Amino acid sequence: MEFTKMEAAGNDFVVFDGFKYKIKDYGQLALKACDRHFSVGADGILVCEASDVADIKMVYYNSDGSRGEMCGNGIRCFSKYVYEKGLVDKKIFTVETLAGIKTIWLETDSENRVKTVRVNMGKPLFEAKDIPVELDRERVIEETMDINGQKIVFSSLLVGVPHTVIFVDDINSVDVNELGRKIEVHPMFPRKTNVNFIEVVDRENINIYTWERGAGRTLGCGTGSCASVVVGNITGKLNNNVHVRTEGGKLEVQLEEDFEIYMKGGANRICDGVFYQLV
Repeated sequence: MEFTKMEAAGNDFVVFDGFKYKIKDYGQLALKACDRHFSVGADGILVCEASDVADIKMVYYNSDGSRGEMCGNGIRCFSKYVYEKGLVDKKIFTVETLAGIKTIWLETDSENRVKTVRVNMGKPLFEAKDIPVELDRERVIEETMDINGQKIVFSSLLVGVPHTVIFVDDINSVDVNELGRKIEVHPMFPRKTNVNFIEVVDRENINIYTWERGAGRTLGCGTGSCASVVVGNITGKLNNNVHVRTEGGKLEVQLEEDFEIYMKGGANRICDGVFYQLV
């Protein structure tokens, strides 16, 4: 089975052509392909399929074999892949995901290779029941939880997938792995949550470290970057246009009316290969 390894902001994926290969068990495929010791290794897998409601469909699974509704860095890799493979022949197209239909705009170079991908990520959901968060609040903005006796101020919202955002003064002093692991599975989050730690540089620049639901510590998270800018804007810390620096790269997030989110960034093709024993 042929594959392409790709990354966006350090978030890496193994991409498969679902038109060419019929895959029976995506979860098992993700577990095997994403293993960093006995396989290629990645944060998740992306599979392209035909869609009845959009130009193409993106199937995403996390490295632990769980289905993901959406992946911001993943959809940029996916968009570059399907365009350069000729599976989509236009620079503005739609992608079906479990989090809805996303519109894509591609910027290409003189050789028609994709340089940047802009995505309409839609509008976030703030209601606790939609995220979901088991907290008696209409919106979960700047609430407090206790982790090992430490008071954590957090905000949660749904940007395709559940995200929890925590602003910190010094991101390098935070034990991201320890706190992220515990917050992800906190009983308050019945479907678990992604966890984002944010350091504000100024009103238009942030640094972000992410613990991703179903994948653990990742070098970048597109939906997490979007969620963090939304929370930063609501709480008066950030403007509408923000440059986000993840551990693995950079991207831009723009907020328009009613918090409609646009994300823009690059994606890179690392290598192509063949699995001989996979599923």
